[in-house]
Amino acid sequence: MNRKDVPSKTPETFHVKSFGCQMNVYDGERMAEMLAGQGMTASTDGAQADLVILNTCHIREKAVDKVYSDIGRMVRDDGTRPMIAVAGCVAQAEGEEISRRAKSVDIVVGPQAYHRLPALISKAVRGEEAVDTDMPAFSKFDALPGRTKQARPTAFLTIMEGCDKFCTYCVVPYTRGAEISRSWCAIIDEAKALVDGGVREITLLGQNVNAWTGEDDKGRLQGMEGLVRSLAAIPDLKRIRYTTSHPNDMSEGLIAAHGDVEKLMPFLHLPVQSGNDRILKAMNRSHDVDSYLRVIERVRAVRPDIAVSGDFIVGFPGETDAEFEDTLKIVAQVRYSQCYSFKYSPRPGTPAAGMDGQIDSAIMDERLARLQTLINAHQQEFNAATVGRQTDILLERKGRHAGQLIGKTPWLQSVHITAPELSIGDMVDVDIVSAGPNSLAGQPSRRKAA
Repeated sequence: MNRKDVPSKTPETFHVKSFGCQMNVYDGERMAEMLAGQGMTASTDGAQADLVILNTCHIREKAVDKVYSDIGRMVRDDGTRPMIAVAGCVAQAEGEEISRRAKSVDIVVGPQAYHRLPALISKAVRGEEAVDTDMPAFSKFDALPGRTKQARPTAFLTIMEGCDKFCTYCVVPYTRGAEISRSWCAIIDEAKALVDGGVREITLLGQNVNAWTGEDDKGRLQGMEGLVRSLAAIPDLKRIRYTTSHPNDMSEGLIAAHGDVEKLMPFLHLPVQSGNDRILKAMNRSHDVDSYLRVIERVRAVRPDIAVSGDFIVGFPGETDAEFEDTLKIVAQVRYSQCYSFKYSPRPGTPAAGMDGQIDSAIMDERLARLQTLINAHQQEFNAATVGRQTDILLERKGRHAGQLIGKTPWLQSVHITAPELSIGDMVDVDIVSAGPNSLAGQPSRRKAA
């Protein structure tokens, strides 16, 4: 590692830049809280910080390329650069490759080892190799400091990590490890700390979040539905969400919770990835189209107004035109409120990367465009159907115009209102007056107690 252009002193300021999923956002916040507890100061300007942490995602090839591009831009006009740490899933998957490709990187730390970041910083200051990609079971959460007051009314809370599903296209089992659930008490304590610090909405996180299990404070085995019900008992917590779910882990208890836990928002992110059974089997998704649709039916039976979102991959190896048409059919049947859709991206080390029948990029482009056209049409229809409805929103941030605030509906739609008398963190009833493809416009109908 090239140390000559980095000050050999402990950094005083830091900047965390997170890529990818919500769990990376959570991890980035926890790293920031830990470093602040060490006496360091967070900087909003990565160009001026003494330490820059790139908290990386390895799901897609372009995300990896962006990390290396960012590393290359770290050199300042005077020829110096900050101390650079690469954290997250790219660090876990490509530790040696990072050291080879980017000599300016000082620290490499995987997603299960970032609680040891202070010690790695000390090593880097001394000019020693600072690489840690171990995968210990959840000791990192025990080592992290308690949650601090949040600057916004919403927060992520990781309740489990890792994945045992081994979808053939996915690197997560190799970068995050096996599924491990955090303890009941640790989750409840962290949720209470967040709420005491001003949070009103918590999103529970996990690669397969609905696979969480654990013993409650009375020693009883609980699934995620029991955890949700206990979180709902926290008085000042107004909303609960969770992501990302696997269809096979949608228990009857969790489905029932959607019908009778008022604080559990009517929104379900349930990826299917393809509408064709042969492709699902090749992906090792462990469900078929029919079983997936039955889950959707059961959830809608207990909560008819629920919004469903999903994930889709187009151009999986061997996917034919007819099999892609099946994906369009399931989209038309479910009518998602929103979706994430991607071209298949081969990840080194995954079974799918070596499969025959890799699809030409131009074909994937055409399929993705068709899929997104259909998804966008359904999203606009869903948004338009809310015009004239009265609903509550949690105000999360300021808008671009004076007096404008933006919040989310229970169905995760962004709503902008002009209400200079209100504040971030307020819950307010609004009338939806218009809808665009990606957001809604509302007017306050009456103030709702926060």
